[in-house]
Amino acid sequence: MSLSCLAVAGSAGAAELELQGRRLVVSGTLDGSKVKAFTEHLGSGAVRVVVFEDSFGGTAEAAGAYADAIRESGVQTEVRGHCMAACAYAFLAGKTHRFGRGLQVNGILLPVAARPTAAELAVRWRGEEARKTLADFTPAPGATDAAAARPIETSVTAPAPKDNWQPDHGVLFTASPTLFGRIYNTYYCDGTQGRDFSKCERLSDADPYKLGVLTE
Repeated sequence: MSLSCLAVAGSAGAAELELQGRRLVVSGTLDGSKVKAFTEHLGSGAVRVVVFEDSFGGTAEAAGAYADAIRESGVQTEVRGHCMAACAYAFLAGKTHRFGRGLQVNGILLPVAARPTAAELAVRWRGEEARKTLADFTPAPGATDAAAARPIETSVTAPAPKDNWQPDHGVLFTASPTLFGRIYNTYYCDGTQGRDFSKCERLSDADPYKLGVLTE
């Protein structure tokens, strides 16, 4: 199984929630349609783990709302399959955050405004730094409703005014199963590759555990 397994066509629909015991599975686009229900689930205290499964983006506003609910409830987060852009920032808000087990290729794409340096990679997605990075894609107070709803998802065709997000642009962390365990790789994708992530530039010395993207 290779990075090309992450290449997909089309975009997922609106977010869907499914409660599986003490695990809440979130799939689809984080567009804000399920924020209230999501917050209520976490507020009940019945959820221990939020599992993001094949979520290909959403809005910065929704990402912030999901992240706040996750952070306040102290739940863990997990990714099964793909977790792109808005999903990735919500994922990082977990008390611990990990990739799911199984035979699937897992990938998480964290959007960036520009190619990060080695020094930026080392701290960019730890604690408060993750919030600061999300703020790069969040409208300032007083922005118009149109700007507030601007997407940070991989399916958009052009950035909104004053938006520095580009489609499929970010740092991609992947985990692929092999006979000898999982292999972890990190790539910088400049957006020109579209959904063919095998064309992204591989980054050395960018282990997701060392960088705080995965914690267990």
